[in-house]
Amino acid sequence: MITFDQVTVHYDDAAGPALGDVDLTVEEGELCLVVGHTGVGKSTLLGAVNGLVLHFTGGTLYGRVTVDGRDTTHHPPRELADVVGVVGQDPIDGFVTDTVEEELAYAMEQLATPSGTMRKRVEETLDLLGLADLRHRALYELSGGQQQRVAIGSVLTAHPRVLVLDEPTSALDPTAAEEVLAAVTRLVHDLGVTVLMAEHRLERVVQYADRVIHLPGDGSAQIGAPADILRTSAIALPIVELGRAAGWAPLPLSIRDARRAAAPLRARLAGRLPAPVRRPVTGDLPLLLTARGVTVAYQGVAAVREVDLDLRVGEIIALKGRNGSRKSSLLWAFQGSGPRRAGTVKVSDTSGATHTDPHPVPAAPARRLVGLVPQTPADLLYLESVKQELDQADSDSDTREKARTVLDRLAPGIDDATHPRDLSEGQKLALVLAIQLSATPPVILLDEPTRGLDYRAKTELIRIVDTLAAEGRAGVISTHDVEFAARAADRVVVMAEGDVVADGPTPEVITSSPVFASQAAKILAPLTFLTVDQVMASAAPAGEEGALS
Repeated sequence: MITFDQVTVHYDDAAGPALGDVDLTVEEGELCLVVGHTGVGKSTLLGAVNGLVLHFTGGTLYGRVTVDGRDTTHHPPRELADVVGVVGQDPIDGFVTDTVEEELAYAMEQLATPSGTMRKRVEETLDLLGLADLRHRALYELSGGQQQRVAIGSVLTAHPRVLVLDEPTSALDPTAAEEVLAAVTRLVHDLGVTVLMAEHRLERVVQYADRVIHLPGDGSAQIGAPADILRTSAIALPIVELGRAAGWAPLPLSIRDARRAAAPLRARLAGRLPAPVRRPVTGDLPLLLTARGVTVAYQGVAAVREVDLDLRVGEIIALKGRNGSRKSSLLWAFQGSGPRRAGTVKVSDTSGATHTDPHPVPAAPARRLVGLVPQTPADLLYLESVKQELDQADSDSDTREKARTVLDRLAPGIDDATHPRDLSEGQKLALVLAIQLSATPPVILLDEPTRGLDYRAKTELIRIVDTLAAEGRAGVISTHDVEFAARAADRVVVMAEGDVVADGPTPEVITSSPVFASQAAKILAPLTFLTVDQVMASAAPAGEEGALS
């Protein structure tokens, strides 16, 4: 169905090719997962499938890409629209109408689909992706996860034979992600749709993949069975890390298979208490953020209801909940620029000596009180190059650590001359995070910060979060990434429909919830291990740190 024949893609001024002499074939009815670190060419490979790379993104393509027998050199994207459906990293960029129902119908209108067929397909897609209650809603009113589901639905209605998905679950809560992946899997198995999917949260999708394409970063591509590729690749999700360390063969990729293999390991760990993932934050430390009765309303309708929250020096809170639970609204209320109908927010310096409400404070000094990285980081990027953005951040902040240094730790190799809008979603997030951290605010708020980040970048982000906490700062991180929360957070606060429904230590909340549990917690339940590092530290024989087998 999809064939790459000696394909090389080279962008002007790039040190090397994004893809180099790639030969691979994706068969009809196959779900093929594309993996690799941020910036290694995954989006380039996906874009070559519908002709975007050749016809719109610049650069030079050598070789031949064919889709369902059509050579993309001679068929631009508009001539492949009936065969290839594409959903990009940022769903908002692809919307062209105002409401959910109109967006689902738009692609069929362009393909001159009969009206009766259009109505039927819209209804099917609404049910398939759980969007029926949102059919008349304006797209801008939807949460990020809801927008992602609409974007997927908008291409499914055209019944393409090939579906290209770039980070399809990045903005979804675990339950919504499972619903979308179940729908995609049904398309593959029941209708023979070929799916090419790039995704950093491999723990969600790898069990559904027929094959994996690994891009190691040198332009080449390796394709093979998921277990074969992941056993030796630099990309390792927690279940793979655990399987490698324990010597499990074959390498399990699902929780069910891993639990079967882990029975001896559970017996070995029984009675052992896992070491804390993070140092405990005591109640006698100064408060950095105090929120009381915070209420947010839109057009008279309450979105956040009377939330109380204390954030102490060195404390990191993971804010969780399904899409639409108003986590983002709460973060913006804490930051000060979001609407707040009632309640108070006070931010202190690291000594706890001063108490300031950020809401009435002008933008520049407010940024030194509370830094916020939004769900769409590009909203904060407005200059013409990465260097200009970094220089402006350094000028505004006047700190010892330059924004460029923080960026290189998060996403190394980004050229100064690159326009911020040309970066991948993960690179945009890293750039904005570097800009915000350069102001050294005592409180940092992150809204879905791991969206678009690979495992290596997430590990570096955790290290930065740990450094901030060690410096006496604190943070609230809204995230659907359960693995990140397990490693980065002291506390987990769960929201539902604007209310806080759970608030407790990370081990307590994560191990008590099948939805928010990490892979290690699921594999080793009822034991209370959250991370692979905890398992390895507790189970490895004396003098053999890092070995389980």
